[in-house]
Amino acid sequence: QEQLVESGGGSVQAGGSLRLSCTTPRFISNRCDMHWFRQVAGRPREWVSSISTGGSTTYADSVKGRFTISKDKEQDTMYLQMSSLKAEDTAMYSCSACLGNYWGQGTQVTVSS
Repeated sequence: QEQLVESGGGSVQAGGSLRLSCTTPRFISNRCDMHWFRQVAGRPREWVSSISTGGSTTYADSVKGRFTISKDKEQDTMYLQMSSLKAEDTAMYSCSACLGNYWGQGTQVTVSS
């Protein structure tokens, strides 16, 4: 089964930046809206941001103004540029597409204060 593959997670100090990537099979990037979610162990998964097939973007209030979602159709890759990171942004970040039918394995982001 084809999967989404995330990368770019890591550890950073508060106020720092990271860029997450999500590579996709071409049929997904051309046809489906794509999303970033995050989850802290023991807590519900939280929606972070979405980008439509047409390029429209939406953000959770908690990340608005700090995170930027984008995609490169030529590279079949979606990105999440995260800036001004806070300790509360620490989570496992996953990408998803096609109404949740496709998920990546996740990449851990840890922000130390």
